[in-house]
Amino acid sequence: MHTVLILGGYGFFGSRICALLARDSMIRILIGGRNLSKAVALEQSLGLPPKSGVQVDAHSVSFHKQLVQLAVNTVIHTAGPFQGQDYAVARAAIEAGCHYIDLADARQFVAGIESLDNPAKAKGVTLISGASSVPGLSSAVVERLIPQFKNLTSIGLGISSGARAPGLATVRGIFGYCGKPFSHLEDGAWVTTYGWSDLRRYHFPSPLGSRWLSSCDIPDLDLFPRKFPSLQTTTFHAGFASDLGHLLVWSIARLVKVGFFRTALPFAQPLNWLSQRIEGLVSDKGGMFVKLTGEDHDGKSKSATWHLIAAQNHGPNIPCAGSVALVRKLARGEQLPLGAMACVGLLTVDEYLAPLKELNIWEIS
Repeated sequence: MHTVLILGGYGFFGSRICALLARDSMIRILIGGRNLSKAVALEQSLGLPPKSGVQVDAHSVSFHKQLVQLAVNTVIHTAGPFQGQDYAVARAAIEAGCHYIDLADARQFVAGIESLDNPAKAKGVTLISGASSVPGLSSAVVERLIPQFKNLTSIGLGISSGARAPGLATVRGIFGYCGKPFSHLEDGAWVTTYGWSDLRRYHFPSPLGSRWLSSCDIPDLDLFPRKFPSLQTTTFHAGFASDLGHLLVWSIARLVKVGFFRTALPFAQPLNWLSQRIEGLVSDKGGMFVKLTGEDHDGKSKSATWHLIAAQNHGPNIPCAGSVALVRKLARGEQLPLGAMACVGLLTVDEYLAPLKELNIWEIS
């Protein structure tokens, strides 16, 4: 049996991963975190065996010893925010000789995981960063669509959430770069834009409809130009289900940009608290799109767009599916590449979405 420690297992994403894995007979789940009572409460609610909830401290210098004592085969790291976080958990996994998967969407964190490639290979383990909607799912969609193109020039990505408010760590990750500069490829040159700026309206297929989106900083902005040299433009925009909430964050970002506020982080907790209280007034539907443009094999202009729609507030399960799919591969004895890498080219779209088949989530191509 493959033992998986979900770090932050009773949190917003961790608890969903535990629920998705709970009925898998090949996997032994350990719900890990510093609060044992929360871990045990989730253990009981999911009907897991006693002692599935464990108290661990990933910041401890002896964390690698805990991994060995618990006989962990794979660590799934969900305890963000990953912006500004170091690789202590990944290093502990290497030292303990176990595999590592995280849900990071922090640009520098995911792109930099390759710095651990040699130590991971020396230990015979796999380290995967970004097993989430981006770049895990987004890259799988690009790989599916790219055979339609002879020359790929642009990739546009976007996500609009439903009503269910994410955990505070996720919100802090977003607010950390509100109004702050970052670069992306545009018309063949690296240009500067600002977090949560570039306000635009995007029309998702029914039943989602039109949503406000703004520019956000993600790993794909580095990873895709590196993987697809013909690219001239790569963009990512995200937004909230609530128009008012989105415009409020966009306004705060503008004030950060001009220096009125130093950072948007003080707004993260109160706005997260407020979004949880008005959840019932906001749409339970969210969506994601990936749009490729370029030339087809006849030299003609070509575009292809893929959408994913989620209803009943099932959208937060989407970032969780990649780690579930990957750990199921490991539990079945399938060989993943050894070393440290971003989650690009490791899963097909069908493989990524397979853990979500019982939820109200569907593709539109």
